[in-house]
Amino acid sequence: MNIASAKTLLVLDRGFYDFGFFLRLIAKQVDFITRIKSNAVFDVERIFSYDYTLRDRIISFNTEDKHQKILRLRLIEVKQGKTWYAYVTSVLDPQILPPYVVADLYAKRWRIEEAFNTAKRLLGLSYLWTGSVNGVKLQVWATWLFYAVLIDLADAVADEIALPFERISLEMIFRGLYHFNHAYNKGRATDPVLFFAAPENKNLDVVKTIRKEPQTLDLSPFPLPLTIPAFP
Repeated sequence: MNIASAKTLLVLDRGFYDFGFFLRLIAKQVDFITRIKSNAVFDVERIFSYDYTLRDRIISFNTEDKHQKILRLRLIEVKQGKTWYAYVTSVLDPQILPPYVVADLYAKRWRIEEAFNTAKRLLGLSYLWTGSVNGVKLQVWATWLFYAVLIDLADAVADEIALPFERISLEMIFRGLYHFNHAYNKGRATDPVLFFAAPENKNLDVVKTIRKEPQTLDLSPFPLPLTIPAFP
């Protein structure tokens, strides 16, 4: 199994939830984060943090007769609003991978869905140009190639104006290429990065509006005191 090299951290979809697969990853020194199944049965071995908003514990999964331990993982449960989100990871030390970092990393999986949404909706991959197999392959290849160029351009613009990449709108960069092309043909612009970063082009809205202040990520390995409620 050559999914990843040693010392790699994978963020897995729950479709990969399989103890045999997990054990093979651990044997190759490949760590992972994934969601735990809602009906999972386990034993608690150690508690790092336990409160009304965060639970961080070492758990073990055993055979049905409970005579043999199959797998040890770390279970992190984070409450957002009224909903608990549960994750498991093979990184057992909170000082290496703090609990809120686990939740934050898993949430970034959504970027995969955003990438497909951009390719399909913005770049037109929802509609095929032709019915031939070769034509479809060319369209898919060309679309993802342009997507990679768009990502690189947005990243360069973010660096130029000293903002995080997440603050740059891929859609407005894409639509702004029309205006850059006109400026280029008239000799008023030669570099798309400088064009999008220029203060006079703020009306292109390539920088996303902040609707709420981003929260600072808690990097503490033990962010909450160990106060176990009477009725968790």
